[in-house]
Amino acid sequence: MDIDCSFTKSSCSPIKQWWSKDTVAVVTGANKGIGYALVKRLAELGLTVVLTSRDINKGKAAVESLKELGLHVACRQLDVSDPSSIAAFASWLRQTYGSLDILVNNAGVTFNEIGANSVVHADTVIKTNFYGPKMLTETLLPMFRQSATASRILNMSSQLGLLNKLQNQAWKELLIDEQRLSEEKIEQMVLQFLTQVQNGTWQEGGWPKLWTDYSVSKLALNAYTRLLANRYRSRNLRVNCFCPGFTRTSMTRGQGCHTAEEAADVAAMFLLLPSNELPTGKFFKCSSSKLRSKI
Repeated sequence: MDIDCSFTKSSCSPIKQWWSKDTVAVVTGANKGIGYALVKRLAELGLTVVLTSRDINKGKAAVESLKELGLHVACRQLDVSDPSSIAAFASWLRQTYGSLDILVNNAGVTFNEIGANSVVHADTVIKTNFYGPKMLTETLLPMFRQSATASRILNMSSQLGLLNKLQNQAWKELLIDEQRLSEEKIEQMVLQFLTQVQNGTWQEGGWPKLWTDYSVSKLALNAYTRLLANRYRSRNLRVNCFCPGFTRTSMTRGQGCHTAEEAADVAAMFLLLPSNELPTGKFFKCSSSKLRSKI
């Protein structure tokens, strides 16, 4: 079941540092927006950070802007919708760092504007927002370091993908049932949606009403997050979803309640909780624009 919990810096105590420069974090889709701001914050805190971008030139430009601020991060090309790109990135990461502590699946797309709802690009949205993080995560899973501090996966999601947005009762009951939930069932749901998009019946399918293709991609990602969290609970790997809220980025055409930097600060706070305070399989959202630094 979705856990819709508010998370702000003002509600947390200062975090005692457990990480070091040897702690390796990968943030996808990080040449701009929340991803860029999160890379910047993690680098400021002293972690080794890998910034990935589908467009390597944009990624390099982002790294140069960070370098001007005195921050040094690695940059690598990665298209999460391309299996060959994922394989090449994983090979480089293994050769360069050997292991991984933190993965932030931030890369995502939408083709809808505020107030609009088109499913013309549903295939691309699902491939990038759901299958992309899934493929990348499964490729990198063997590289996660097993340690007392716990490795972490944070999937950047949206409350548009919460179960209360789904009107299809059969799929809602399945997604709630932890015993029946499986990768196959999640993919069957996604396939049914895409099939209905192709034959023009998606509006009758009980899918979320706003940004439908984007919402379904996040619905699937949220379910996969819970599934993965349960599967790797005993391995000390924490897997969670984080909704940055209505943030002023290019995806929202500059509209929003708070900045990418503010959302990234909250994401960093949650991501870097001590292992004994960090849950797994949960959905958290940034709920306030009045954020104060506690790290």
